[in-house]
Amino acid sequence: MGMLLLAIIYIAFISLGLPDSLLGSAWPVMHVELGASVSAAGAVSMIIAAGTIFSSLASDFLTRKLGTGAVTAVSVLLTAAAMLGFSFARAFWVLCVLAVPYGLGAGGVDAALNNYVALHYKARHMSWLHCFWGLGAIISPYIMGGCLSGGIGWEWGYRIVALLQFALTAGLFASLPLWKRRAARLSPPSAEAAPAQEAPQKHSLLRTLRLRGVGLVLVAFFCYCALEQTTMLWASSYLVAHRGVTEECAAMFASLFFAGITVGRFVCGFFSEKLGDRVLIRIGIAAAAVGIGLVALPVEPDACALAGFVVIGLGCAPVYPSIIHATPANFGKEHSQAVIGVEMAGAYVGTTLMPPLFGLIAEHADIAWLPLFLGAFAALLLLTSELLNRTLRRAAETAPSSARP
Repeated sequence: MGMLLLAIIYIAFISLGLPDSLLGSAWPVMHVELGASVSAAGAVSMIIAAGTIFSSLASDFLTRKLGTGAVTAVSVLLTAAAMLGFSFARAFWVLCVLAVPYGLGAGGVDAALNNYVALHYKARHMSWLHCFWGLGAIISPYIMGGCLSGGIGWEWGYRIVALLQFALTAGLFASLPLWKRRAARLSPPSAEAAPAQEAPQKHSLLRTLRLRGVGLVLVAFFCYCALEQTTMLWASSYLVAHRGVTEECAAMFASLFFAGITVGRFVCGFFSEKLGDRVLIRIGIAAAAVGIGLVALPVEPDACALAGFVVIGLGCAPVYPSIIHATPANFGKEHSQAVIGVEMAGAYVGTTLMPPLFGLIAEHADIAWLPLFLGAFAALLLLTSELLNRTLRRAAETAPSSARP
């Protein structure tokens, strides 16, 4: 039963990645047909991010009320309905309205599934699941590209992905009894046998933020996503505008950054349990720093800069899943869903705000500042990660012996 449920979760993670790259791949055609500016995609993206942040913060309440399976099923249904709506939109404002359920669904399933896997499965599955998210994010542009090149339009790109999401939704609703049986199996046999401290607790946002170390992990997630998403968005432009690389070559190596994340997470799954989350995070940040250094090197030819973006991707690979998987161990199983919701919110804030901020820097200063911008976030990520480790270590040392794991 556990393995069947895990297979369903793997498929759900593929579906989680499917919508993430659709807008970017379709927008060059969409904005013309809808009469919107090129920059208007940023408004849609920010509305989606706002919905995602809200549902991430509400994930603890929703999961306790409905259960992980129901939250996942309803969330995927919301994204499927929103994408289907996108395919019929004939005005930009319709996209803005539909972006609300689009974001709410994405944040709900992300936080709920990440917490469930962190609690009930080994570290390698967390790494491989995020690798499967990458597969979903890689597949959808090919679907959209095929629809555009085949002459059936961006609308059918969205419809095909929406139909895949609806099929998954049906499977998730059919699997709800499986989630319930596993929950009953994992629960204590009786209320008397369960320790009082393990009873479900309600977590307000303020209470969660007051937990020791939560502020640091929130900043760490913000920094990681600022680093990852800024690289994704601006790597190609940096190579063309600052390094003089051809557009085709720049696009290929910028995409290899994303491939580096996906392949890196697959490889890390084989070493995650042996090395542990903290070691993987340190290795990942160190590798990303090396990659940033290669990008910054003012040498000819541009092989160092091109390889640097691939190395950054490999370095990013273990950081995100390792921080999530460590959450129950760092903050306690009773707090993990609430903390992961906050972590997801911090991640999406970094994703939403920092790439546009660098866009302003590139426009008003120079795109050559990209390595320094990325390096600052890598340094802050390492600092907050190590401060978090020290804070949690001191907390464990000062805790009463009966409260220690």
